Amino acid sequence: MDELDLADLFRKLGARDPDAWAQSQLQEGIPQLARFVFLRQAWRLLTSQPGRSWVAALKAQPAAIGPEAAAALDRIAAAGVTEEDLTAVVRIIERELLFSFCYLLSDPGDLEPEISDMAWGLFQVDEHGRPIAAIPGLHESVLETDPEGGGAD
Repeated sequence: MDELDLADLFRKLGARDPDAWAQSQLQEGIPQLARFVFLRQAWRLLTSQPGRSWVAALKAQPAAIGPEAAAALDRIAAAGVTEEDLTAVVRIIERELLFSFCYLLSDPGDLEPEISDMAWGLFQVDEHGRPIAAIPGLHESVLETDPEGGGAD
């Protein structure tokens, strides 16, 4: 796939700077398409997706969230906090969690001496599940893949 075709694919998938993603993949050998798609899918799993009434969805399943959380949501609403304000706070927490999780894939942090050589990573795999490309430094692209524009490309 040449750079124009790859940039068109990034554009179709929703990348804000598709030319830069394509150029980086082809010139630097970084599996940017796999990075972008993984992060796009991760963002889609978060509660605070645009247009999603996540509070109503959670309250419709009180057994799934537990009585404490359902009661807390009721108290928050009774205090006059709007779903938009609550979503803004939740979004910050989700973004930090996604960044931390992606960083953890590259660096396990301080481990006990007995397991200090332990590491893990994210890999693009072939149709048989065999690793074909490591996807390092995923945390570096979390903000630039924020569907609400939380970072610069």
